[in-house]
Amino acid sequence: MTTDDTSTVRAEALKHLKKRRDLVGHIIVYTLINGFLVAIWAVTDLHGFFWPVFPILGWGVAVLLNAWDVYRGDTFSEARIQREIEHLQRHR
Repeated sequence: MTTDDTSTVRAEALKHLKKRRDLVGHIIVYTLINGFLVAIWAVTDLHGFFWPVFPILGWGVAVLLNAWDVYRGDTFSEARIQREIEHLQRHR
């Protein structure tokens, strides 16, 4: 590996580690805030309707999208690229 390759891989690794750290922070804040909202719901007189479901679900979608961004593969293997090229050539 050349120095340029090493620095590129290092930069990608740092970017991925920061994304993972940010995701953990996002999950912690999501859990604490939504737990607090459920606690408010539990101690108030509004027990009939579980209104915290709206921020839980809405924010939950954002957390899932964040996790998908962190754990999806940004790069493609050479074999996968070759399969796609062959697929496109067959369907021309």
